[in-house]
Amino acid sequence: MKKFLLASLFASALALPAYAADYTIIAPANPGGGWDQTARSLQTVLQQEGISGKVQVQNVPGAGGTIGLAQFASQQKGKGDALIVGGYVMVGAILTNKSPVTLKDVTPIARLTGEYEAIVVPASSPFQNIGDLVEALKKDPGAVSWGGGSAGGTDHIAVGLIAKAAGVDPKKINYIAYSGGGEALAAILGSQVSAGISGYGEFESQVKSGTLRLLAISSAERLEGIDAPTLKESGLDVVVENWRMLAAAPGISAEQKAAINADIEKLAKSKTWQDTLKTKGWADTYLAGDAFDAQLDKDIEATEGVLKDIGLVQ
Repeated sequence: MKKFLLASLFASALALPAYAADYTIIAPANPGGGWDQTARSLQTVLQQEGISGKVQVQNVPGAGGTIGLAQFASQQKGKGDALIVGGYVMVGAILTNKSPVTLKDVTPIARLTGEYEAIVVPASSPFQNIGDLVEALKKDPGAVSWGGGSAGGTDHIAVGLIAKAAGVDPKKINYIAYSGGGEALAAILGSQVSAGISGYGEFESQVKSGTLRLLAISSAERLEGIDAPTLKESGLDVVVENWRMLAAAPGISAEQKAAINADIEKLAKSKTWQDTLKTKGWADTYLAGDAFDAQLDKDIEATEGVLKDIGLVQ
């Protein structure tokens, strides 16, 4: 009888949902920006899809994500339930800040999303189109202030490339970095800067409500549902896509890494995640395993080249 009861309990345990770790996801920026939105979207989908029973998000802002990255690398070693959001912005910030902690000090898991840059101005701005803004930039680069994310990140790189394409010395641009999307948006709406630049998703509701004017998008071709010219068709040979990734703690075992990879693959292929991508206006750029590791190395090398080209890295 005792054996029968034990067998029954064992069978019942097997029948229960097998949740993975109760993850903690670090968003290395203030609330409101792309990393925070990504982390909270991951939190929602992991829980709704039953991949993880409980997911917490913690914000650790500063220095283009490098403060959060350094804290994550030093405090989470060997933990299979810790994740951090990163991406193109962090790659640039590591280089420009000469961060002693890099993505080699954590365990890259997967690239998840891609998003093009949007250039916006307040509705009251005298700049009616991207041509007006570029003309002012050519006339006096320092008089045109740009509000965006962290120094050396995607937004900063995009402004440097716009200046270079317009024949302006990128070293003369007046770029004001904000540590979170919420701070940048407030500055743009308050006309504290001439123009704002970030992923389209961070401006979408204000563009649709008419409080911000969308001047251009950094895609190669016009995007469906977005009423704005590309930088290329506006005469500026610039295409920039911000991508975001997820990394695990350093020092985890092969088994821990495999479990995390399996969970993130389930997430990436789920309908809930695909619906989230559409809602947010994010492209599905999911890439994992050795292919992602190889692509990440290429992206780091290419980013260093661009930053040197526009004078942000010596």
